[in-house]
Amino acid sequence: MYKHVILSLILCGLTLGSYTNLQAQTQLYHEPSRPQFHFSPPAHWMNDPNGMVYYEGEYHLFYQYYPNDIVWGPMHWAHAVSKDLVYWKNLPIALYPDSLGYIFSGSAIVDWKNTSGFGKNGKAPLIAMFTHHNPEVEKKGGIDVENQSIAYSNDNGRTWTKYAGNPVIPNPGIRDFRDTKVFWHEKTKQWIVVLAAQKEVQFYSSPDLKHWKYLSSFGADQGSHSGVWECPDIFPLAVPGSKTEKWVLLVSLGTGATNGGSGTQYFVGDFDGKGFTNNNSADKVMWIDYGRDNYAGVTWFNAPDKQRIFLGWMSNWQYATKVPTSTWRSANTLPRTFSLQSTPQGLRLKTLPVANLTKLRSSSYSLPAQKLSASLDLSQKSGFKPSQLELDLEVLLPEGQKVTWGLELRNSKGEKYRIGLDGANQQFFSDRKNAGNSDFSTDFAQKIHLAPRENQDRRVKMHLFFDVSSVELFADDGSVVLTDLFFPAQPFDTISLFCEGGSVEVTKAQLWKLKGIWK
Repeated sequence: MYKHVILSLILCGLTLGSYTNLQAQTQLYHEPSRPQFHFSPPAHWMNDPNGMVYYEGEYHLFYQYYPNDIVWGPMHWAHAVSKDLVYWKNLPIALYPDSLGYIFSGSAIVDWKNTSGFGKNGKAPLIAMFTHHNPEVEKKGGIDVENQSIAYSNDNGRTWTKYAGNPVIPNPGIRDFRDTKVFWHEKTKQWIVVLAAQKEVQFYSSPDLKHWKYLSSFGADQGSHSGVWECPDIFPLAVPGSKTEKWVLLVSLGTGATNGGSGTQYFVGDFDGKGFTNNNSADKVMWIDYGRDNYAGVTWFNAPDKQRIFLGWMSNWQYATKVPTSTWRSANTLPRTFSLQSTPQGLRLKTLPVANLTKLRSSSYSLPAQKLSASLDLSQKSGFKPSQLELDLEVLLPEGQKVTWGLELRNSKGEKYRIGLDGANQQFFSDRKNAGNSDFSTDFAQKIHLAPRENQDRRVKMHLFFDVSSVELFADDGSVVLTDLFFPAQPFDTISLFCEGGSVEVTKAQLWKLKGIWK
């Protein structure tokens, strides 16, 4: 209890004297299982990233936050900023619950032309659009629990004023009606918002962000409906080798993802300023990530150089409130860039870690090209432990041999984690069944997580990031992504390459020891 009080006071900018402050700060961001180069809150509960906007040299990250416990509670918008998407500065809470309800997920934009009229002294305001979730209506059994509201800031997001006319989109009689994502549609010169409405998304338009008109719905017979739809996002991406664009629509599902629990599907198609049309068959389901721990992710508004940069919540609703961490819960994925790639199956998302992450590299090691037919201890050769490590691997598969190869992390307690390629079934896999603590949830380590490899090239590429209790795999130049958590009883201290059922040619194995971002 005392520890929680100290952390809470630090977050409020207070001190209890130099000794206790130093004591708490030393522990802060260095607790067991705490990631060292991913964003996580200083203390307490975090879930969906919200209000992601780039403005005047800063990437703003707001997020769902409960400042009084490490489990979900009345939602606030907490706030952090970064100049490079690598190092983050925590700021005071931006939005608090009020008489209209909790502050659920939403987005933020720069109102460049001051269409809202909230700007001052010729400077464009930041506008946040979010869901008010009213617990009193919910307790009474009402349907109109969720409404859409806005707030504005004239000091670079440091303070916010809620609009007196909220809500700006009243509930039309839908129980799950939330998670607004706003963008400017240049061709039709209007603001568009997409939001989740049970098992579809709805589009609305506005000239001023205050008065909204319903346009259309999408999704009633499209994609996966294994859970309620949440946290939509929509954006254009260039088609490779063409001057045209296609629109990508992200939709998260709290349950029923490809490997169980929470996940995010996507659609590729067209948006005309009124409605979205899917270019794939209605029953085609495509996932942005095949791991269990990437949910509710959305992209930054106004990112430099027209980049489409994504960030997800690195957890899963099946066990998010139970994972074995203390004082804090949850982290975000690494920031990632999206682009489109042409495949024999059609246009698909390509996902890569943002380039600025190279700032974290310190010492490096390159393994000479060689044949691999058993196990090779990379820790012994490089001197690196896998707790904060980046690896770039390329392997040439043998003709006709269905080998399994990959990486294995171990510790002295005999716990192990494996990730790699099952050549016989052409599937990437992540196996955390023996990777440590899983007693907190029967859903956590019940099976191996699989991702199909649609690329049949003999050359396999795996780019990986390990950060204390997580792994992120970007395979085949970003064609396949897999994000998973694990909780070993003590940190993994060895990492090895392995090959089973034959041999492979290791043509590239570059390792980097990574620095942490918290002091």
